[in-house]
Amino acid sequence: MAKRAERGKAYYMISAVSQKYNIHPQTLRLYEREGLLKPSRTEGNTRLYSEDDLEQLETILALTRDLGVNLAGVEIILNMRRKIEQMQGEVNQFMEYVKRELARGIDDWEARLSTALVKSSPTDLVRHATQPRTDEPESAKSKAQTSK
Repeated sequence: MAKRAERGKAYYMISAVSQKYNIHPQTLRLYEREGLLKPSRTEGNTRLYSEDDLEQLETILALTRDLGVNLAGVEIILNMRRKIEQMQGEVNQFMEYVKRELARGIDDWEARLSTALVKSSPTDLVRHATQPRTDEPESAKSKAQTSK
């Protein structure tokens, strides 16, 4: 079910929105049917458009009128924008976590290392440049030497 209007915020009826943006009310209904807009509803089921809805409508109109994007393209673009915003939030959370961990200091790192599931020093994880690297398996080398 559609969300309900919250008190204290500005909401606009479909007629006011259609006049403000010079768009037919049926077009607004189409955008709602396509899932591009989600206006809230009154008890009498009248559509109410919030400032966020109007911002979304402005984006839709810019894409369709100015850039010639069809509604399927608009849906894809809006979904991608939502995912990008979500991922940006996740990156920001991760960066805050890293900052907090760095603020805890390096001394705590040694204590956490002792409780790690895999106990090894960072130098054990790095391949030394002096170790010879072979691309052939040992069995191929022995066969080549015995056939000579």
